[in-house]
Amino acid sequence: MTRLNRGQQSGSPRHAFTYSAAPRNIAHRCLGNFRFSSPGMTLLALNKPFGTICQFSPHPTRPTLAECVHLPDVYPAGRLDADSEGLLLLTDDGRLQARIAEPERKLPKTYWAQVEGPYDETAVARLRSGLDLGDFVTLPCEAREIPEPAHLWPRHPPIRFRASIPTHWLEITLVEGKNRQVRRMTAAVGKPTLRLVRVAIGPVDVFSLNLSPGQWCELPQQLLTLSGQPRGRPPR
Repeated sequence: MTRLNRGQQSGSPRHAFTYSAAPRNIAHRCLGNFRFSSPGMTLLALNKPFGTICQFSPHPTRPTLAECVHLPDVYPAGRLDADSEGLLLLTDDGRLQARIAEPERKLPKTYWAQVEGPYDETAVARLRSGLDLGDFVTLPCEAREIPEPAHLWPRHPPIRFRASIPTHWLEITLVEGKNRQVRRMTAAVGKPTLRLVRVAIGPVDVFSLNLSPGQWCELPQQLLTLSGQPRGRPPR
């Protein structure tokens, strides 16, 4: 049975429930048509809250994944910085973890970045073509301006607002995942990132799953073998 955990962030009551529908119907409702097979592996999708660090062991000052996910023996496949939000996949299978996380697999990861300053097509073109960040050169990527996302959850705490400095939103899709790459890329073109949300990994889309920050659901691991763009994303 696919589970959807409606637990809130630390300090709030947690309530878990399961859909009564068959797993195939759940997958269709969340992500489209997927075939279920090879039971026994666990693959979770978590909407990681802002400020949460990607570890289960206790941290002296920061909330950890243990405050969101209570299943044993699952670990993050890849990372998401504490000051970034959104989709994080977790699994108990090492091979699947490597398939998700390894840059060589070129599994696309899509981010929404709220950046400082007015829109600049020249800066976005530089993002697309690849940038020399000193220690490595980024691969070409997809980047475009998007309207301010109307369906995006609020961040707590919100970004610092300065009336004299405009902001705009970019959608950036990478097939690599170096440390703080999106933030470094936007800073390199003069557009520092103020808020960063990962919205999709391969065909898995956080909006299709209807996950609020701190919530997770269990997924069929076979969906990561599928290609194509995420489905079901709401209008921005």
